[in-house]
Amino acid sequence: MNHVKNRMQALGLLDRSIKAATDDEITSGIEALDDDHREGLESFVEGELDADSLRAGVKAGRIDGSMEAIAAILSDACLTDCIEGLGENADNPSTDQLKEVLPGLVERHGLAVTRIMLAATIAGEAPASAIIRDLLKNDEVLALPKTEEPQLAPVLDTAKRSDDEQAKLREQRKAAKAAKKEADRSRKAQSTAARRK
Repeated sequence: MNHVKNRMQALGLLDRSIKAATDDEITSGIEALDDDHREGLESFVEGELDADSLRAGVKAGRIDGSMEAIAAILSDACLTDCIEGLGENADNPSTDQLKEVLPGLVERHGLAVTRIMLAATIAGEAPASAIIRDLLKNDEVLALPKTEEPQLAPVLDTAKRSDDEQAKLREQRKAAKAAKKEADRSRKAQSTAARRK
């Protein structure tokens, strides 16, 4: 159960890292790709490869692993750079070792791609996942924007409606209910007739 919860949290962070990226940042990330990586991304999107199609591919691929693949392709050069920067500490870096290489990654690859790379390593269950998660939540530069609390729908003020408007709304609801009842009755009759045949 704990593994499932951790997995969902990791995918949530990855999703947030992509949502936090602006269209310009995603476009820059795509433009920086070589032909092989671009071709790899194209296999996950519909139509032309751009920020919109990439976001649509991420949205459609949250369950089947496509979101992770898109993130991995988009941030592969950044990950390679990070591994080279960490050297022999790449497999399990400390917070200080990561903080030493991250400013250079942000400078060369951009904040958005660096965040996506970090979130993708958490989703990939890297040994340093706890440290990286902490950076994405609390680091001055790398912390992902807080997610907005869902807004409750405002309560409709029916007092502002005139009596005529209220009566008209009641009639519309009554007609809609009657139409639904008739459709249900018709469907039931067809189903009964089909079974008798």
